[in-house]
Amino acid sequence: MPELTSRRGLLFGTAAVGAGVLLAGCTSNESDDDAAANDQPAASDTPGKPVTIGFAGPQADHGWLNAINDNAKSRAKKYSDVTLEITEGSNDTAAQIGQIETLINKKVDVLVVLPADGKALTQVGLQAMRAGIPVVNLDRIFNSPQAYRCWIGGDNYGMGLNAGHYIGEKLKDKQNAKVIELAGLDNLELTQQRTQGFDAALKNYPNIKKVARQAADFTVESGQAKMSQLLQAQSSFDALWNHDDDQGVGALRAIEQAGRDDFLMVGGAGALSAMQAIEADDGVLKATVLYPPTMAASAIDLARALGQSKGIGGLAEFEIPASLTLYSAVVDKANVAQYMSTGFK
Repeated sequence: MPELTSRRGLLFGTAAVGAGVLLAGCTSNESDDDAAANDQPAASDTPGKPVTIGFAGPQADHGWLNAINDNAKSRAKKYSDVTLEITEGSNDTAAQIGQIETLINKKVDVLVVLPADGKALTQVGLQAMRAGIPVVNLDRIFNSPQAYRCWIGGDNYGMGLNAGHYIGEKLKDKQNAKVIELAGLDNLELTQQRTQGFDAALKNYPNIKKVARQAADFTVESGQAKMSQLLQAQSSFDALWNHDDDQGVGALRAIEQAGRDDFLMVGGAGALSAMQAIEADDGVLKATVLYPPTMAASAIDLARALGQSKGIGGLAEFEIPASLTLYSAVVDKANVAQYMSTGFK
């Protein structure tokens, strides 16, 4: 994903490669015409005001969520001026609220919160903001914009859109092409958004028809069971989009057991196992659409900038953005080497 450059040569990137937002300092060759930009208090790698960041997320019971925690911890270690107070994590909303309230009582400078349930945790976000602690809301969004200073997260609709366009381009010359979809949990809005994006993309390819869809549960076991059902019901099809690489491990087991290799598969999220399979290129899995856990590293960058009253290099504004949506890049054999370091276990 290309980075944006300003007249001052500063960089602001949210690519999945590396660890999120690159906060670069001022250069020394500005002209007098750039007076406003010259005064921009952009965060840099140079140590500044000490900042204590409280980090609260759900239980890491999924590869992606574990990668979220790892990205936050490793990014915080990069900065000598950052102290990270991280909670154990819980999928119980009451427990997570209690953990965040503990961080509020400790008077951390900034909070980074990935809520187990955005709606249920909105009030504790409001509580932090009213206590003068700015909140960086990570991925699952609170119900009220008053509950956070900045939101950063992935693009579920864009994820489906890019998966659909990738498959569409691969099948655009095939008559009466058929695709199937292995979705995630249907009661989650993110699953619905991924399907909506996928369906919207396929409308650009009149030769392609989606003939089946099954919802799994983002687990290896559910992926295997639901994929087996799809394979039994569909004797032939041309492409599969699987919403999640963790459940994709199970889906690939079912595909191997069925002895099927007559279609291409696109995964979702960017697991290391998926990228390794794409690189090997010896099976049906040909691509995965990223939902980058590096967003947690970027959230630490944003929280540090907030705590130091800084802006972001590459933008003329004195403040960090109110929201930041990451791009869902498609990773296939052509670019997998570039993204391999971001793959999560």
